[in-house]
Amino acid sequence: MTYTRYVALGDSQTEGLGDGDDVVGHRGWADRLAEHLAAANPGLLYANLAVRGRTAARIRDEQLGAALELRPDLATVMAGMNDVIRPGFDAARVAGVLEEMFEALTGAGAQVVTVTFPDIGRIAPLARPLVPRVLDFNERVRKAAARHGVTLVDTYPLEYVTDARMWSVDRLHASPMGHARFAAGVAHALGLPGSDDTWMAPLPALPPPGVWRAAVAEARWLATFAGPWIGRRLRGRSSGDGRAAKRPSLTPVA
Repeated sequence: MTYTRYVALGDSQTEGLGDGDDVVGHRGWADRLAEHLAAANPGLLYANLAVRGRTAARIRDEQLGAALELRPDLATVMAGMNDVIRPGFDAARVAGVLEEMFEALTGAGAQVVTVTFPDIGRIAPLARPLVPRVLDFNERVRKAAARHGVTLVDTYPLEYVTDARMWSVDRLHASPMGHARFAAGVAHALGLPGSDDTWMAPLPALPPPGVWRAAVAEARWLATFAGPWIGRRLRGRSSGDGRAAKRPSLTPVA
């Protein structure tokens, strides 16, 4: 297909955290995908409505209407992880929110792409109790995507996706390599010129870390990243408070 108007909806992953910073800007998989799309579709216009920290319901409430007004012929929806890691998670409710977005966007004529989440227990061992939530949610997303003809990039079966090299030091956001691999995965799912299945290739094996080194790494991650996140939750705060979309309008891809 020829795409002329691409709109990305989502949270911090789609905003691009882990690939750049707040000083130079965040690139991320959606920007990388837009570059690939523009190479095959000269004149492509691209908007990125994603804001870090957003739950699925807030993405629907704050981004879906704006996305529909932009009349995309391609839209990506990545949402739900901020729900999975919060108390009181309800997989059926959150998957239902995603399905509302799928239905609205496909009903408006857009090709929609979504994703399943990886095994977060292999990325951050302290998150292992949440893996059943991920499994439940992923299966509901697969079924919702099938009902609406949504293209699904199924990352959960790919073991390499949980490799530490795919993630930034906070283990919450993809690394530049992770963002690049996922962008390539979406390009492949869409059948874009120049795309192939090499994004699924395993990474070269690394020697396992020693027990002491692994324990120190877990303690450092807990103090540096998990602790502050828990603190924000207790105060009712979000990393996205006061932030707006980085690319709210359709503009040419530089």
